[in-house]
Amino acid sequence: MERSVQGNSIIEGVIWKQLLIFFFPILIGTFFQQLYNTVDTIIVGQYVGKQALAAVGTTSTLINLLVGFFVGISSGATVIISQFFGGADWKNLSKAVHTSIALALGGGGIILVTGLLTARPALVLLGVPEEIMEDALLYLNVYYGGIIFCMVYNVGTGVLRAIGDSRMPLYVLIVCCLVNIVLDLLFVVAFRWGVLGVALATAISQGASALLVMLRLMLTHEPYRVELRRIRFDPGILRSVIRIGLPAGMQSVMYSLSNLLIQASINSFGTDAIASWAAIGKIDGFIWMVMGAFGISITTFVGQNFGAQKYARVKRSVKICLAMTLGTTIGLSVILLLFMEPLLRFFTGDAAVISLGQDFLRILAPSYFTFVFIEIFSGAIRGAGEALQPMLITTFGVCGLRILWILAAVPLNPTMQMVAMNYPVTWVTTAVVFTVYYCRMNWLERSKKAAGHIQPRA
Repeated sequence: MERSVQGNSIIEGVIWKQLLIFFFPILIGTFFQQLYNTVDTIIVGQYVGKQALAAVGTTSTLINLLVGFFVGISSGATVIISQFFGGADWKNLSKAVHTSIALALGGGGIILVTGLLTARPALVLLGVPEEIMEDALLYLNVYYGGIIFCMVYNVGTGVLRAIGDSRMPLYVLIVCCLVNIVLDLLFVVAFRWGVLGVALATAISQGASALLVMLRLMLTHEPYRVELRRIRFDPGILRSVIRIGLPAGMQSVMYSLSNLLIQASINSFGTDAIASWAAIGKIDGFIWMVMGAFGISITTFVGQNFGAQKYARVKRSVKICLAMTLGTTIGLSVILLLFMEPLLRFFTGDAAVISLGQDFLRILAPSYFTFVFIEIFSGAIRGAGEALQPMLITTFGVCGLRILWILAAVPLNPTMQMVAMNYPVTWVTTAVVFTVYYCRMNWLERSKKAAGHIQPRA
């Protein structure tokens, strides 16, 4: 029998309207997050130089390796929380929220220690040029120093989005973006602290974001309220979180490892290639943030409607979200192709870096839409609680093929364009597999049985 939560528009309202209402705060918030990362890059590139730009850019894959693993695991808590909230199970909702905060603190501590111990060996293994090694190491160490703030913020906003609040994370990001920009200008332009200034600005702004999110969760009177004395792991909830989140964490690790291999390939072409790749990462980040916002939206929609046993609504929301994401991504890709040169000039005036960046974007931009199928279908399946299969498809389809391409295809034609070709090749392959799996493999029925939903009515 279907259940409903009074006043919960995600399980009751018009799907496309509620998707957009939920989506836009996430999108705008992600925009501000991307904006303050982009401001870092612009200020470094324009006021410090291309070597500093390359140093900051080459650290992102290492950061994503450790942070992405624990954020992936904590995504299991987001799914569990959305299902408890959709099903009005307030007791287990509270346990899941406190378990997720405990996971953020524990994961942050592990990343802090691991990151500081492995920073230099990892950069050496990546083949980072000696001329940018010290700046890259400095940025990593400062970033890891504030990593617990980053984890608390990510998990806290995951909790809020799971219960349908996508506005508060937006407000937090706006404040922290402004803090980061002001500190960038102060530390880098005024104080001339270079890479150190950018790293400190990022760490301080993340600390502010973590504080604001925790205050939001601690001051509410709703069932998801956080009480410091109750922050601990609940064994049953933790097992469910790990069951759903560990595959996502491992998928993130595989993404990061494959990206590390790509970064190492880019590093072999010199500082100009590294700088152009860093700039591209900020430019196409605006396309990824749209797909990611839709992905978060569909995971929450599926999770809450699955918890309320509204299975027909689950399927309709996926179709609508897929169409909306495809239309938006294709439009943004066209804009990127038309304006790639002026966009690259925001980051650097170096002609060689701009030329390389255009070569990369001509390969990547026409292919972004294929990743939409991966993002939406995997988010939907994970929202229903089935996490292992999306991880396996993505790991072998995207990450495995990517590594194979770098090790086998690139040596046959060792150019930067050949390195970039790995993206469209792996995206198309994985999108086809996900489409077949979503349409043919009865994932929803298995999720119903696993959740103990008896005699569901769509």
